[in-house]
Amino acid sequence: MADELKVTAAKALSLLDLTDLTDTCDSAAIAKLCADARGSDGAVAAICIWPRFVAEARSILGSDSEVKIATVVNFPSGDMAVSDVIAQTVQAIADGADEIDLVIPYRALLAGEEEPVKAMVGAIRSVCTDRILLKAILETGELRDRALIRNAAHLAISAEADFIKTSTGKVPVNATLESADIMLTAIRESGRDVGFKAAGGVRTVEDAAAYLDLAETVMGRGWPTPSTFRFGASGLLDDIRAKLHDTSPATPSESAY
Repeated sequence: MADELKVTAAKALSLLDLTDLTDTCDSAAIAKLCADARGSDGAVAAICIWPRFVAEARSILGSDSEVKIATVVNFPSGDMAVSDVIAQTVQAIADGADEIDLVIPYRALLAGEEEPVKAMVGAIRSVCTDRILLKAILETGELRDRALIRNAAHLAISAEADFIKTSTGKVPVNATLESADIMLTAIRESGRDVGFKAAGGVRTVEDAAAYLDLAETVMGRGWPTPSTFRFGASGLLDDIRAKLHDTSPATPSESAY
């Protein structure tokens, strides 16, 4: 079992979007995040940070870093005007972002309106070049209803999001295996090359293993790779390191998400 957990830990490390979206994040925290992202155990897939820190992180990581820089737009409310989100996205890309994590207008969907979701995702897709990955955050813990989550997933996929992501990490209910199952099934149903990101609440390697097992059950063995699957988390890295080195982790925390 220990050896299996080490294999899973190494896999989870390569799929991790190491995140700091705390209100207290500062330059020192960004420097530490960038250092942790390129630790001795290997590199994470990306860091996920506030837009105001993108240029700083790019300066630290360099222009050819294997660690991608993801940032959030229309975050966390999902209520910004499309024009403002476009401006936010364009600036983030100019500052060096590789990946854009966009909160869809999920409250509009709760009110029965689909068009704002399609319009928002489509507008941000139009300013993301081929090299910029677009992840649509559905905020599944607020949508709650299975049919709504499935609809949100299909709307984001049809508007050409590269990934669909569960959550902002800023609401009471974030990633769950149930929402992941709905979203992964929607990806399979779409027949499109779309990735999945579980964000918020994935704190241990055992948690990560459950999501990886689910992804392989729905999508096929070997499907989860950095181009198709991510974990958005902060505290998960501590448990990954503990499992890799047979030590006791610090108390798991999602405070940085």
